[in-house]
Amino acid sequence: MARSKEFDTNLVLHKAMEVFGHYGYEGTSLQILLDGLGIARQSLYDTYGTKRDLFVKAVKHYLNEKSSAVVSYLEQTGSVKQSIEKIFSEIVATLQDADRRKECLILYSAIDQVPHDPEIAALFEQDRIRLEKAFHEALIRAKDQNELNTQQDLLALAKYLYHARYALTQVAKLSDDAKVLEEITAVTLSVLNR
Repeated sequence: MARSKEFDTNLVLHKAMEVFGHYGYEGTSLQILLDGLGIARQSLYDTYGTKRDLFVKAVKHYLNEKSSAVVSYLEQTGSVKQSIEKIFSEIVATLQDADRRKECLILYSAIDQVPHDPEIAALFEQDRIRLEKAFHEALIRAKDQNELNTQQDLLALAKYLYHARYALTQVAKLSDDAKVLEEITAVTLSVLNR
């Protein structure tokens, strides 16, 4: 009879995001990973496969979870600009929170893998297409509702907003100053008022 898992697989994915976010993929040894996850080596292999397999699953889980939240905001009725402001406000709040920030920093490690890992690159490409489309559709709706008065190319603006979200994670890795995140976000959102 097979033993049932003695751990929450979803919780382990969140812990993996924290560990990889802190140490990076390359800097995360198997022992650091096992200590951070609080599971045995065999449980890791049986449930997730290799370190790389777990990394890919954690990145996929992170991207899906965060992107689904962004799409949900963008699909809400009402002010598109307020929805976009909420998205960026949530990112800043997350990156300013010591515990929640740990998971977000997996992006920093994952982006480092994109140039030489086709599977990770494909995950980011799918995410980019999904979110640029969601931002673009929301911006079109804002313009149709006369909420957005701009001559800017809305697809280019959608691409900018997509990449600006990721840039904030890079800033959080480089600086502990919460005010820097807020200032960059304010400048980013100012493009919606042009």
